[in-house]
Amino acid sequence: MEALLTALADPARWRLVSLLAERPRSVGVLAQLAEARQPQTTKHLQTLERAGVVTSQRTGQRRIYALRPGPLRDLAAELGRLADTADQVGGPGSTHDRYGLSLEAERLAAEEPGWADGRSFSFLRSLTGRPELVWRHLTEVSLLARWWAPDDLRISELLFEARPGGRIVLEYRDTEDADGSDPAAGRAEGVVDDVRAGERLAYRLSPLRPDGGIAFTAHVDLGLRPTGTGTDLDVHWRISDSTADSADFVAGIEIGFGQSLDKLAATLAADSHDAVDTDTGMPTDTDTDTRSTK
Repeated sequence: MEALLTALADPARWRLVSLLAERPRSVGVLAQLAEARQPQTTKHLQTLERAGVVTSQRTGQRRIYALRPGPLRDLAAELGRLADTADQVGGPGSTHDRYGLSLEAERLAAEEPGWADGRSFSFLRSLTGRPELVWRHLTEVSLLARWWAPDDLRISELLFEARPGGRIVLEYRDTEDADGSDPAAGRAEGVVDDVRAGERLAYRLSPLRPDGGIAFTAHVDLGLRPTGTGTDLDVHWRISDSTADSADFVAGIEIGFGQSLDKLAATLAADSHDAVDTDTGMPTDTDTDTRSTK
C-alpha cells in the first residue's frame, strides 16, 4: 500500500494512470498525450508497475501498458474505511469538530479580563453505587485517577486533600505520550472549600496557562443524592477571575468535564458488575469504606 501511495503521489504518474484508465496504451502514445519525454514516461511507468498498479507486455516493437484496477479498488476501500472511522457519529473526530466550534465562539468573546465571569455549567449523572462509594471516587486519589481526565488524556500528577483548605493539583498528558516528552496537555491547581462526606464536595480549581498564570477560577460544587438504583451526582461550575487568554480553556469545559463524568459512570458500572461473590453469585458490599485522602 505504501508503494502504491508513493507511486500515485507524483502528478506525472497520476496523469499516466488517468490515461491508462481509458484504455491500454503504448509508451510512445502515453508520452505524447502526457506531453512528456519518452525516457521519463518509461521510468514513471516502471515505478507504477513495481507498485502493482499497471502491467505491460511487448507487442512487436511496442510495449503496451494497461491499468490493473484491483489495487486501486483496494486503496479506495481502505480510504473509505479511514473516512468512515473519522466520521463516526460521536467519535473523536466529531468531538474535535464540536470543540473547534466552541473555541471559535469563545475566542471571539474573550476581549478583556472578566469576560467569562459568572458563566456556569451544570452536569447531572445517575451513577451506580451508593453515595459512600461515589464519594470515594470523588475524593480518593487512586480512584480519582481512573476517571478525572477527558478522553484520550491520562493523569500524570494528582494531589487531592479531601478536607477544607486541602490542596488540589491536577496534571494530565496525552494517553499515548508514554515517556512524558510531549508538553503536558493541561495543569490546574486549587483548594477544597467544603467537605460533607457522602453529601457535598466543593472546591476551587484554576487551570494554568503555559506561562504559569491562572486562566480562570472554577468554583465546582458536587452534590450527591441517593436514589433507588444508586446515586444522582449534580455538578455545578461557576467561573470567576477569567483572563483574556482563557478562551481555549473555557471552550473545553462542557465537553471535557462531561467526558470525565461519563468515565466515572462507566467505572462505577464496571466495578458494580465485577463485585459479585463467586460462591453465591450475589453482589458483594464494596462501598462500606469511606476513607478519603487527608
